[in-house]
Amino acid sequence: MLPAYNEADSLPRLVPKIANAMAQAGLSYRIVVVDDGSWDGTGEWLDQNRGQWPLDVVTHPINRGLGETERDGFEYVAARAAPDDILVRLDCDDTHEPEYIARMLTRLDEGFDVVNTSRFQPGGDQKGVDGYRAFISRAANVFMSVVFGIEGVRDYSCGFRAYRVRVIRDAVSIFGNNFVQLRGLGFTSTLETIVKLRLLGCRFAEVPFVLRYDQKASESKMVSSITTLGYLMMALLYHWPFGGWRSQFRGLAALYRQNPEEGVAQYNARARRRRTVSSIGF
Repeated sequence: MLPAYNEADSLPRLVPKIANAMAQAGLSYRIVVVDDGSWDGTGEWLDQNRGQWPLDVVTHPINRGLGETERDGFEYVAARAAPDDILVRLDCDDTHEPEYIARMLTRLDEGFDVVNTSRFQPGGDQKGVDGYRAFISRAANVFMSVVFGIEGVRDYSCGFRAYRVRVIRDAVSIFGNNFVQLRGLGFTSTLETIVKLRLLGCRFAEVPFVLRYDQKASESKMVSSITTLGYLMMALLYHWPFGGWRSQFRGLAALYRQNPEEGVAQYNARARRRRTVSSIGF
């Protein structure tokens, strides 16, 4: 799954890499691109190459931001893929090398539900990132680790992940439109996704990887101030004692691990009935 906004220069590089990685691993695949209102020729490139590559394209007529783009991509895949399939989400700007996918699938085979790539595991790194940006990234991840403390995760802000489709489908059933709730707050959705899956009871692992920011062909879309506001808002919604996420879904993780079907049935109904402060959308 590739969220895309003005990536006409990146797609011709990235898509063949994905195809090569899948061929080497002997895997069947489809590439779902969510085009978020691009105006640089991204849509035209996708239309012209549907016959060459196994492309599914979801199009936003106008730019809606990463949160809505990721949400729509997750919902698209959850509605069409088999529960035992794997969803791999990469950035579309050629900074995430598909060669890591095989290692991620190996960790999934060990029993994990979500496998994250990490710059902060031994062997991980980032190229093309200046010192200031590297410091801010590390500081943000320390903050997220303290506030959310997801076992098995060191890199909270990297969106290059592999998910079991089953847990994505169950998360969409339980959280509904609020699986990605803070949709208008920058790149917050990258963090919110794993926070919601932690509430679900998912098991996380990581593989070290090197972020290739030096290969980035498009301009950065991140607005740091808005994303930072989103992180702070998420911390509030997560820990809020009167109907916050953690209190609203207390008990879900234990039940889901024991009986996923019962967990979805109980908390789906409960989520539809309850209207709390955590139902606010942004």
